[in-house]
Amino acid sequence: MSLLGIIAGGGELPHAIAQSAATAGRKVHVLAIRGSADEAWLPEFSHDWMTLGEWGLSVRLLAAAGAKEIVLVGRVDRPTLSEIKFDTKGLMILPSLVAAARKGDDAMLRVTSDFFAREGFTVLTAMEAAPGLVMAQGPLGKLTPDAGQQEDIVRAFAIIRALGNLDVGQAAIVCDGLPLCVEAAEGTDAMIARVATLRKNLRGTPDRKRGVLAKGLKATQDRKTDSPVIGIETVRGALAAGLAGIALEADACLIVGKSVVAAEADRLGLFITGVRL
Repeated sequence: MSLLGIIAGGGELPHAIAQSAATAGRKVHVLAIRGSADEAWLPEFSHDWMTLGEWGLSVRLLAAAGAKEIVLVGRVDRPTLSEIKFDTKGLMILPSLVAAARKGDDAMLRVTSDFFAREGFTVLTAMEAAPGLVMAQGPLGKLTPDAGQQEDIVRAFAIIRALGNLDVGQAAIVCDGLPLCVEAAEGTDAMIARVATLRKNLRGTPDRKRGVLAKGLKATQDRKTDSPVIGIETVRGALAAGLAGIALEADACLIVGKSVVAAEADRLGLFITGVRL
């Protein structure tokens, strides 16, 4: 297997993908984005640093490391373009970035993916880079949703699909048919925390769980640059918000620490299930 280049933003997913690739016997080189990537795990792997404007440098560093296949993963807080210092290659694509910025994050990520493809790299999806993290169809742990929860799952995914055309979020929470929350720029875990602030007659409690979190691809989403992901904190947050479980789009969502997440969901009495749409 050829060396995998990982352009890493923040969050747990870049580390999980690097570990998964290394476990499979693949060499890894991480190109960490300053101000976004977590420094704590980087010493485990060969790595370099870049800023958001250093497009030419990123190509040179990845090529020098021997990367032919790359994956772009992790959270990057979007700055204003005026705050970024672009190198020569960055300035060349700046007009495309400006145009894409008006259309939303998905459009900007697509410009980024296309740039690296033109530079001769094969851009993998996170699922291709780390297939062991992918959620399959069916239950992850011991519990499964009942008929009422299944109806909430269907409604939540319908909301994700409808709002995804507007580049809004990857997740929604529905309780007994009532939409409680839709993910925006704050991220899934912050969205779940908002549900815990609602009146108890609208939501469940840890002792009387109601409602489901659904997470999947937006209609406009580029799989190469942005995969929906959950981890153990998502499960714990779901319990704190009184949810009964989590539904993930099968073959489209990733789980960081799958076995640990499954065990925690069983311990807390929540279901996690993969749904094929």
